[in-house]
Amino acid sequence: MKHMKVGDLMTDDVVSATPVTSFREVTKMLAEHDISGVPVMDEDDHVVGVVSESDLLARHEFTARDLMTTPAVTVHAEETVADAARLMVRRGVERLPVVDEEERLVGIVTRRDLLCVYLRPDAEIRRRIREDVLSDAMDLPGDAVDVHVLDGVVTLAGRVRRRSQALMIVGLAERVDGVVAVVDRLSSHEDDTRLTSPTRTPHDISW
Repeated sequence: MKHMKVGDLMTDDVVSATPVTSFREVTKMLAEHDISGVPVMDEDDHVVGVVSESDLLARHEFTARDLMTTPAVTVHAEETVADAARLMVRRGVERLPVVDEEERLVGIVTRRDLLCVYLRPDAEIRRRIREDVLSDAMDLPGDAVDVHVLDGVVTLAGRVRRRSQALMIVGLAERVDGVVAVVDRLSSHEDDTRLTSPTRTPHDISW
C-alpha cells in the first residue's frame, strides 16, 4: 500500500541555529518566523540538538549549545507520516528535523503538518481504498465492496466470500492516509474465523 511520506509534507526552507547562536538571536528567530523551535546544526549540516520555547523559558544560558535538547529526535524523509506521528507522541516533541541518508538536515515537519493528512478529500480516500486496498492488496474488483466516505469516516458495505477477508479489508482501510475511522457493515458467505471444536470420541469422555 502507498503511504504518504514525511518528505511529502516537510518544510524544506528550515530556520536553524548553530551551537554559538545566542539566546537573544534564537528568541528573535522564533518570534520573527512564528515557530516554536529550531534545529541546531554543526558545520556539516548534521542536527546536534533542538532549541524550543520551553528550553528558552526553562533556563537563560548564553548560546544554543547550552540551551538545546540533545540528542535531537530526527526522522528520515522516506518514513511514513504515521511513523513520524507515533515518534512525536512517544518522544513528546512538537517537531522533527528531517534528515537524509547521511543524517544531514533537509527539512522539518511539525504536528500541524502531520494533521494535514486528515484534510485529505473524501473522494481521494475513496479512490485509494478502491485501488490500493481492494484491487492491489486484496485482488478484488474495485466495486466488489461499497465504499462511502464522509469527513474521513469510511463505511464499507457489501458481501464477500469469507469473514477473514472482510476483516482484512477493514484493517487495511484503517491504514489508508486520511482515514479517521472505519464502519464495518460487511457480511460474508462463510465465517472462517470461528474455531471449530475437535470431534470428541467416546474415549475422550470422563465417566
